[in-house]
Amino acid sequence: MIRKSSLLLSFFLMLSVTACTSDPTAKFEKEMDTFLKDIQNVGMGVAVVKDNQVIYNHSFGVKNLDTQEAVTNETLFRIASISKSFSATSMMQLREQGLVSLDTDVSELMGFPIRNPKYPETVITLAMLMSHTSSLNDNEGYFTLDVINPATNPNWANCYNDYEPGKGYEYCNLNFNMTGTFIEKLSGERFDQYVKHHVLDPLGLYGGYCVDSLDTSRFATLYEYNNKADSLEACPEAYAPRSEQIRNYTMGYSTPVFSPTGGMKISALDLAKYMMMHMNYGTSPDGVRIISEESSKIMQTPLSDPEHYGMALWVTDEYTPGIKLVGHTGGAYGLRSAMFFNPAEKYGFVVISNGSKDVASDGKTDILTGPIQLMYKYFVK
Repeated sequence: MIRKSSLLLSFFLMLSVTACTSDPTAKFEKEMDTFLKDIQNVGMGVAVVKDNQVIYNHSFGVKNLDTQEAVTNETLFRIASISKSFSATSMMQLREQGLVSLDTDVSELMGFPIRNPKYPETVITLAMLMSHTSSLNDNEGYFTLDVINPATNPNWANCYNDYEPGKGYEYCNLNFNMTGTFIEKLSGERFDQYVKHHVLDPLGLYGGYCVDSLDTSRFATLYEYNNKADSLEACPEAYAPRSEQIRNYTMGYSTPVFSPTGGMKISALDLAKYMMMHMNYGTSPDGVRIISEESSKIMQTPLSDPEHYGMALWVTDEYTPGIKLVGHTGGAYGLRSAMFFNPAEKYGFVVISNGSKDVASDGKTDILTGPIQLMYKYFVK
């Protein structure tokens, strides 16, 4: 005869196994572990937002291959071009204060002509800068404003494309290093301090553009994949100190030192909290308004076709086929990052990797597509 206690034990064990196998979190992490191993990912932070809450935040891998120190939910990553949205958000605040218009001629802000020499009568506006429709390019670089200044670069005309401003699109980092410069000129605050005081601090977020003001022990080392050597190589220059440049800083000109176009350092969790502010059209879930609903919707409205790029925010179904999301990606020094959300359905995803192969063994799935599709599958769908 089978004892009643044995039957009960078997029943509870069966329930336990069923619960484990049906847990979406466990399934997600199992598939993620397999994918990340296949793509040789070093470390990663992810977050899922649903119904105005962070419902999942997890870290995978290590932040340094030499020390094997694990990535945690407090690890800071340089998020590359998602940083542009912080610059655009700051500019929209200044617009709301009446200090600038989206139609402002950026030559007036810069103090020297910003004009495409092939279309000298066409005004290049602030809206054109922030939507990459300015006709500018990065052919002469973007780490200093000297490249576009006729007084310092005899080849300044190379910074402009052949089409008329406002009538074409080219993604250009110089656009946002200029935008950051204008934030200084309009606010009177150094760029990194402005973003801290008016975006990060009100939202209760830890991060910033200035390496010297952050806890460097929390940084994830970035690794670039070397295809020829089939190896990941550290890029310490991603977090190079700026002490010397800051000592010799010129307000309204030295701004690219902080890289308004790509220099934000933040954790996946705090980036998800920032994302919720944009998902709610300018207001955090706990009621902190950063920009107006109007400004937020302007940022999210595509101004170019077929790129569907607004003002530092992009509308795409590239990562969730058939479902349009709003957000941005980033890539620099081997890092890949993504922040995408659905403002109508109130869900979104953050993915930040500090280094991996270009694509998985299937030859097509990259380090952003794989995790986003898995997060959608297990936490939203």
